[in-house]
Amino acid sequence: MNKQLIGTLFIVSAPSGTGKTSLVNALVRDTNHLKLSISHTTRKARPKEIDGYNYHFISEKKFKQMELAGVFMESANVFGNHYGTSQDAVQKMLDEGHDVVLEIDWQGAEQIKKRFPESISIFILPPSIAALQERLEGRGQDSSEVIAHRMEKAIAELKHYHKADYLVVNDDFEEALKSLKAIVKANRMTTAKQQFINHHLLKKLIN
Repeated sequence: MNKQLIGTLFIVSAPSGTGKTSLVNALVRDTNHLKLSISHTTRKARPKEIDGYNYHFISEKKFKQMELAGVFMESANVFGNHYGTSQDAVQKMLDEGHDVVLEIDWQGAEQIKKRFPESISIFILPPSIAALQERLEGRGQDSSEVIAHRMEKAIAELKHYHKADYLVVNDDFEEALKSLKAIVKANRMTTAKQQFINHHLLKKLIN
């Protein structure tokens, strides 16, 4: 049986300030078979971010070299910084039978969906525009000009929500996390996946 039947590619995207990163980290932490794809980026590391754990932080020159070499399965420019996902790294995890989650923006999500239509996309929504602005201001790391730009960008990104397979509103963190877990769990329970996971049991039951 094809190993790729067992590994599913999940795409989680959302505007800045929706709590996407915290939700994805908690989802991966609580789900044994789910692995997080670590993106490459040209932006500077934020406080407490670790190279190779949060992102692979690289120079713009290195990013361009990798992009030209066809290393990335998707890439995008977000707020002047480049982001990309390694094709080989993701495929290796899928081939090993893991589900893989990509935390990327809507541009990257569209690229992945075109190349991998069987992937599952999830869009995280804020409970309101006011809550989104409050979260961005609460970070305490951006100027009012940067926050205004991020809000403008976020509102534009929200218009792409309908392209996702699932929508999750992050009003209550634990409830939003439960919704994400339910999506991943339901996908794992499809007949195609269970045929692979429980093939020994099915062989015994049927034969």
